[in-house]
Amino acid sequence: MNKPPLHFTARAQLCRNPLAKLLFTLMDEKQTNLALSADVTTTAALLKLADQLGPEICVLKTHVDILDDFTPACIDTLTQLAQQHRFLLFEDRKFADIGNTVKHQYAGGLYHIATWAHMVTAHSLPGPDIIKGLAEVGVQYGRGLLLLAEMSSTQHLMDPTYIQQTIAFAEQYPEFVIGFITQHKLSSQPHWLYFTPGIKLQKGSDSLGQQYTTPEMAIIDQDCDIIIVGRGILQASDPVAAAKQYRQRGWEAYCQRLKYSKPLA
Repeated sequence: MNKPPLHFTARAQLCRNPLAKLLFTLMDEKQTNLALSADVTTTAALLKLADQLGPEICVLKTHVDILDDFTPACIDTLTQLAQQHRFLLFEDRKFADIGNTVKHQYAGGLYHIATWAHMVTAHSLPGPDIIKGLAEVGVQYGRGLLLLAEMSSTQHLMDPTYIQQTIAFAEQYPEFVIGFITQHKLSSQPHWLYFTPGIKLQKGSDSLGQQYTTPEMAIIDQDCDIIIVGRGILQASDPVAAAKQYRQRGWEAYCQRLKYSKPLA
């Protein structure tokens, strides 16, 4: 007989990484498993989204290298908003180089990502030393790493063999790797977090190979944890109302998976 699914707070107790424990607990306390993909090109737009939508989300996903007017002051304000509204910062850097190179990309350069981003992403293609290199920087800051196991684009090359090897690499660094970017649950181990991109209220696709799935499909059918929503919110006539709708759909799907009702406060 299958064991009943654990709620987020119970899974938090099984994590070796303190950031993963914090995120699991935050989601249960705040009653949201929504991550906003804030792919905007100006600091003003990013900070406005963080302030307006911060109450609805558990994670804000950024691409700071597409900001046309990036300054360190942007990060100072973004960090303050994250503390104010209780969400974590996720720089979706997708590191993909040898260990020594990614150490410098993570710690230094223009963005000093490790000093402010609670979590980042990396490809496992270069091998486990990419994780080792990032961990040498991130662990001292209490950060976490998400490995890309699957993407939401068509014809990606992440086949079952690649996915299994990615899991194996993650298992070598449980103090730093907190989970995966994926379209479905990958392991029976409850301490991993599963982030699913390409979420919209209805299934579909765009002209550049993006495949969309619904919150219910991601959370209930594929047993993932966090829905990543970008254009479904950013392009809405009322982004705040859209974020509330995605938050409700995502949280209700999580409650349905657990077979209990915990309405939004």
